[in-house]
Amino acid sequence: MLKFTPILLAILYALAMYRFSVWRTARELDARSTELADPRLKRLTDRLAASLDLARIPVYIYEIDPVNGLAAPDGRIFITRGFYRKFQSGEVTGEELSSVIAHELGHVALGHSRRRMIDFSGQNALRTALMMVLGRFIPFFGIWIANMLTSLLAAGLSRSDEYEADAYAAALLTKSGIGIDPQKSLFRKLDALTQQRAGMAPAWLMSHPKTDQRIEALEKLEARWQA
Repeated sequence: MLKFTPILLAILYALAMYRFSVWRTARELDARSTELADPRLKRLTDRLAASLDLARIPVYIYEIDPVNGLAAPDGRIFITRGFYRKFQSGEVTGEELSSVIAHELGHVALGHSRRRMIDFSGQNALRTALMMVLGRFIPFFGIWIANMLTSLLAAGLSRSDEYEADAYAAALLTKSGIGIDPQKSLFRKLDALTQQRAGMAPAWLMSHPKTDQRIEALEKLEARWQA
């Protein structure tokens, strides 16, 4: 029985972490967000909504500076204040920002936003179990190996989700008449907008695919749809 104790502890830890993460995320978003009321963007989100047979798509402004969009586990779509400022200053067009909203809608529709919370808890549980097991046999290095293995798993899952959400957004943008060009043009701006230094980490450790790989995947989709 004792040899299964680390696994049982990891499962209990995962359940507790999942509950806590959902509660903390919802509380943070509720406290620091308001619904976006921009008539220029509403015209575009209404086109997305019509393509999905929805009355409207509410989008919320999350009051933080980093440029990002996110889908909450409860299905709400958020654009950060920093991203919205880029739109207001003209660095990002309305069509480009609508491609972000379409991408986040993809995460919701494909179950990524809820699954990611589960994955996060599960990865922490796996990390804990591996640390307990490997730490017995490989002191110090066991902890390093456990962290490396779970980081690789998390990065792979995240990149897969991003490709799927990109494809969903491309289909939705095409159906709504906005098209894929704004999606591709935003990708070309993304590294500068987010001040990323993609060269600092190996591609397989990045949570998002490289920009040129995402654009290439979209162009393959376009070619397949036009064939």
